[in-house]
Formats: sequence, structure tokens, C-alpha cells
Amino acid sequence: MTPDPWIITPGGKMPVQIPDDTDFLSFRDQCESQDGWVARYNKSGVTVWCRGEESKTVQKLKMRIVCKDVTAETLYDVLHDTSYRKKWDSNMIDTFDIGRLTVNADVGYYSWRCPHPLKNRDFVTMRSWLPLGNDYLIINYSVKHPEYPPKKDYVRAVSLLTGYLIQNNGANSCTLYYLTQVDPRGSLPKWVVNRVSQFVAPKAMKKIYKACLKYPEWKRKHDPNLKPWRYPEQNTLPSISVADLTVQRADSLENIDESAVSEEKAQHHSDDDET
Repeated sequence: MTPDPWIITPGGKMPVQIPDDTDFLSFRDQCESQDGWVARYNKSGVTVWCRGEESKTVQKLKMRIVCKDVTAETLYDVLHDTSYRKKWDSNMIDTFDIGRLTVNADVGYYSWRCPHPLKNRDFVTMRSWLPLGNDYLIINYSVKHPEYPPKKDYVRAVSLLTGYLIQNNGANSCTLYYLTQVDPRGSLPKWVVNRVSQFVAPKAMKKIYKACLKYPEWKRKHDPNLKPWRYPEQNTLPSISVADLTVQRADSLENIDESAVSEEKAQHHSDDDET
């Protein structure tokens, strides 16, 4: 059994490893496995699981939704298309690609809103993708890039392993799994943890599904032939070397205590914006 490349160990800097086929297969197995997962939500075609041994800081969640009238290819495009994400992802503050590592790996930035007065979070991640048979996979984990250090007004969170598995169910249907293991770098109140599994995660899955239904029409009007995640020759990102990156270790970042923030004081912005 090979060591898990996403385990963050004490010690020196960890070199970044671009996932290979074995890593993608391992991720797919985690998505499909039921062992150790506890269902926390199961309504309207969306299921959310948590790991039974979840810690106070690192949350490991898995979600699944069946997307009728959406092809696997369309869903794959929606998850890649950062221009379209700015239209449908109302939790997002900003996202952009930093540079490419290989034909199927790049580095990018993503920031999102947390309920006030919690601090907003951001990530710098290495993302890799792979069509595998009838499936599509996208996985990422946090890295350190010398030109994108933590920002003053954000808490730099850590993705230990996050990704998507898209399974083709036939001509016009697919199943999406979303698995995420994130250290938010802060002691979050219990109500935040509960809200994520009961409200935020299901709503996010439904929002992706809704975005997929509208994507073909939107894409026809916005560079319909531009899909650099499918056609590497279209990629105009600057090339960066994996040697310039290191794995972002959680213990090297600021850890803040927000556990005393009450739900009554937190302002929840709506996730129901129309795309």
C-alpha cells in the first residue's frame, strides 16, 4: 500500500506530487465506499455523509446527487469553467487560475464568504483532472505558492483532499459525488458544523445541478469552443514548475478561535440567488 500523498506530516517542507492514475482510482473508491461514513442528510435526491471519526477541526464530508437531463460531459465542463462559476456560485468571492503544471494539472485561487462575523476563507490549491472510462474526476489539495501568501482579511484554509467524481448514467443523466476534507484553520462553533451538513452542502449540490441545466445555453453565447480543460492547446496560462510549490501544511498557518460565535449573531447570506 503506497503512502497517501495528501497526509500532512510533521517536519520539513513536503514536495508537491501530481496525482497519478492510482491516486484517482483511490479517490473514486472513497467516493463509492460506504465504510466509515454516516448519513446526515438524505432528501430530494441529495445525500450527505460525514466520517464517523470526524475531529473538531478537520471535517470530512461526502455528497451525492443524481443529475437528470444533464450529461456527464456538461457537468465536467461546469466544474471547470471559472468564468461560468462567477455567475452561479454566490458563496464565491473570487477565483482565478494561477498557472499550469501539466496538460491536466494547474494551480488556482478560490475565496468564499462565511456568515458574518466569521472571517472569510481562501485557498491556493493544485488541481488535477482525468477522464477515466465513463467517469470524470477532479481532485485538489492545498499548496504554497511564493507569490500568493495568506491575505490580511482572510483565513487561509487547507484542503487536505477535495474533489469530484462524475459517473455517466447513460445518454442524458449522471451522478455527482463531491468529497471534501478541509481544515478551516479555526475552532468553529458546533452550529456551523451542523449547518454545513444539513443546509449548506445540500444547497450547494442543488445549485451545481441547476447551473448545469443552464450551462449549454450560456456557453453558446460565451466562447462556445473554448474549453482548455479538454483541449490543452487552448491553455494560455503561464507554465509553472512543481518545484516552486510545496504542500500547504495546516500547522504552519494561523489558527483562530471562532467557537464562541452564536448562530443568532451570524448573518446568513442567501444561497437562493438566480443564475
